[in-house]
Amino acid sequence: MRTTIGYTVESIGYVVGAQGLVSFASQTFFGTEWGWLHKVVDLPSVAYLGILVVGLALVAAGVRTRKQPRRSSPQG
Repeated sequence: MRTTIGYTVESIGYVVGAQGLVSFASQTFFGTEWGWLHKVVDLPSVAYLGILVVGLALVAAGVRTRKQPRRSSPQG
């Protein structure tokens, strides 16, 4: 179960981080809107960097969750 949750959180993190990166790059360098995130919220380009950081944090949390050792059940 821990592995499944880890992969799920990690996958969501990749999607969120990619959307943050694409939205930031498109607004900053091209003056257009790419991805689907701009259809949900209208943020300044710097805020999309925050979304990228949230995505990276989710990826790190997912990897850490997967790699934690299993807890042993109490004996007794």
